Amino acid sequence: MSSPAPARPPRSVPARVWHGTGLLVIGRLWGSACTLLTLYLLAHDLSGEGFGRLTFYLALFMLLDSLVDLGTGQVAVQRTASDPDRVWGVLQATRRIRLSTGILGALLVGGGTWLAGESGAGWIFLASLYPITHVLELSTLVFKNQIAWSRPVAVRMVAAGSSLTGVLIGHRLGWEEPALFLFVIAVGSTFGNVLLHLVGRRHLPARKEHGERILPILKAALPIGIAGLCQQAYFYIDNLFVRAIEGEELVGHYNLAVRVMSYGIMLAVYAPLAALPWLTREYAAGRLGPAVTRLAQPMFALAGLGTGLLWRFCEPLLGLFGENFVDAGPSLRWLLGATLGVYVGASLLTGVVAAGRGSSVLGISACALALNLAGNTWLVPRHGIEGAAIATFATEIFVAASAALVLTRAGERLFEKALAWRWIGGPALFILGWAATSIVTP
Repeated sequence: MSSPAPARPPRSVPARVWHGTGLLVIGRLWGSACTLLTLYLLAHDLSGEGFGRLTFYLALFMLLDSLVDLGTGQVAVQRTASDPDRVWGVLQATRRIRLSTGILGALLVGGGTWLAGESGAGWIFLASLYPITHVLELSTLVFKNQIAWSRPVAVRMVAAGSSLTGVLIGHRLGWEEPALFLFVIAVGSTFGNVLLHLVGRRHLPARKEHGERILPILKAALPIGIAGLCQQAYFYIDNLFVRAIEGEELVGHYNLAVRVMSYGIMLAVYAPLAALPWLTREYAAGRLGPAVTRLAQPMFALAGLGTGLLWRFCEPLLGLFGENFVDAGPSLRWLLGATLGVYVGASLLTGVVAAGRGSSVLGISACALALNLAGNTWLVPRHGIEGAAIATFATEIFVAASAALVLTRAGERLFEKALAWRWIGGPALFILGWAATSIVTP
């Protein structure tokens, strides 16, 4: 990307960013409610090993989604947020990339289960075909650039409801095969991607005679895409360690705690996603540092309050899914600590993306994955699922610190006097939330 223009006075985060974030969070809350009901039903319907196997493949499919995206979503926004005339050409190029990665992902995951002789391999293979439909999801690029999320969120809510409906039907019919439930969840996601294309295509620009070359877009997307794979890997790779060392049943216990964390970080994930077009434009105007700071600080403070309030209630919360899940309470506390790191790191890392520093994003994410692998190798054999959570905590703190270092060395002002004091909001409100719960706990 070209060098930013001379800095102008910083602006507050646009209302459209917070509005878009709010819509994304509402959609995620609905999706989370559907997922929680799904997990609640299946935790009681399936055996401990079966439930653990299902959550293992749900985590694996998150990695598959990242493989198929391969950074194309973020690069498409980067290249069109300030240049709408390029939308058609960029869409054509990124769709071709996603089609190739989708087929590769289906071969790796679906074919791998056949070779490994996994139970329900046929259903897993069919489910692994759904990420190919992420090609259609790219049609929402026009909504992303306008930070107009109402239609995409509505469609995602319909898709989540469709997946839940399939699970409820299977529950009613008494299914006992975890892979069959995985398949109906994937069918709901496929339905959502098709609907997104149908909604978005009416707003796409007319086809042009000349498109964009794939190679430059692929070169720009690869660092971000591989970084995204690393990020998903260091969030879910602990499943492999826990499954191999502790067994499939404890995979289910640990993944329930991870699910709670994933719900807690939704604001940290969606606000930078909604803000990327704005941050890209702020970088061009020389205001990226203050913009990222204004985005991260209020969310960090809110996360501090939320984790403080939840800290004492980890075991009762997990116990709602069954008494045997209570043993993941200590793991959940470490994951709450990791949540605070995510609320800073996600915004800072998105700032690095907005600055066009894909190689830095890749470097941070690759080092984070190496740290997580080393942590799991050392800690899981000694501390079980709690060790996996400790490794996640250390990884997220490293990501936040590294992203801050990259932006600071690039001359972005993250800690200027007018804004620096607001960073204490996170720890201060954590203490306040933790202290407040002492009133209702022994």
